[in-house]
Amino acid sequence: MAVPLSYSWRNLKTRRLTTALTAGGMALVVFVFTATLMLAEGLRQTLVSTGSPGNAIVLRKGSETEVQSGIERAHASAMTTRPEIALGGDGQGLFARESVVLIGLTKKSTGKVSNVVIRGTQPVALALRPQVRLVSGRLPRPGTPEIMVGRMVAKGFVGAEIGQHLRFGKRQWPIVGIFDAGSTGFTSEIWGDADQLMPAFGRSAYSIVLAGLREPGLFAAYKEAIEADPRLQAEVWQETRYYEKQSDMMRKFLTVLGVSLTLIFSLGAMIGAMITMYSSVAGRVAEIGTLRAIGFTRGAILAAFLMESTLLGLLGGLAGVGLAAGLSFVTFSTTNFQTFSELSFKFSLTSWIIGLSLGFSIFMGVVGGFLPAVRASRMNIVEALREG
Repeated sequence: MAVPLSYSWRNLKTRRLTTALTAGGMALVVFVFTATLMLAEGLRQTLVSTGSPGNAIVLRKGSETEVQSGIERAHASAMTTRPEIALGGDGQGLFARESVVLIGLTKKSTGKVSNVVIRGTQPVALALRPQVRLVSGRLPRPGTPEIMVGRMVAKGFVGAEIGQHLRFGKRQWPIVGIFDAGSTGFTSEIWGDADQLMPAFGRSAYSIVLAGLREPGLFAAYKEAIEADPRLQAEVWQETRYYEKQSDMMRKFLTVLGVSLTLIFSLGAMIGAMITMYSSVAGRVAEIGTLRAIGFTRGAILAAFLMESTLLGLLGGLAGVGLAAGLSFVTFSTTNFQTFSELSFKFSLTSWIIGLSLGFSIFMGVVGGFLPAVRASRMNIVEALREG
């Protein structure tokens, strides 16, 4: 015969203060665990959404990032004459040859200099990246030193508003527009004309070639053709996979750091739960003896106390996840270890993170309550009734 679930729940309600303190400790551990996973997932989603599955990005072979890559003009022309590339409404190929460099700007929040990506591109890039839209001002005119800045750059850096000028590459660059690219890495970039930016930085080669394919299924054919040409010395990535790869190092670092901290904190939380349950057992000796006397088995007593500690862990988990959910409205800014540039992104709470966090909280409750539950189940009926 099993002890009713309501019995375990009533015991938790009776000891409100102890229950709240123990569940609160677990909630803090779950909060740290959930926040770390949300941070890593937010970074991944931001970079994955930066790319489009219908675009292919070509880099020099062996390059880890766009900044490290270099593609000669003649080679770039060869990469953009393939039949797999889609045509725009004007009958021209949908491709952009881009130059990517880093510049240092002063952050408004700290007064320190941080790296920002500046992308020299071409007008067709907007057709290849429909998530980029102008929200203020106007687009830079081709053939001029005008630039437009991402929303997070305008918000977070000194001198990056419309009407102001940024100085780099020994020139003044007037800001004529602010663009938004949603929850993507482009929101943290500055865009200008490639043919203006390349000479300013003393570059004669492009960084990448971005090709819009007629359909995503042609990616394998395009990749094989480009990489098989020994003159080009290039490698081709699907744009979504390339940007996801950019998050790998930072995401692994955040996950390892968060899990390490969580394991340390969880030991304290489980010990707290164990002390709480031992105290509960000590205060209910006569009650346990009575339950055994009226026919409840050792297994039923064990299950009842384990259920009590499980509910304690679940309460802490729900509170921790609830606290972490508030971080979904927070924008976080950090340096991407892969590119060493500033990147802004949001915490992202997904169903698998909720499930994992609640599962972890239940695990803490079970581990913390196991030994006290065993002690309660092994009590001698006569001695328990006599002690009570």
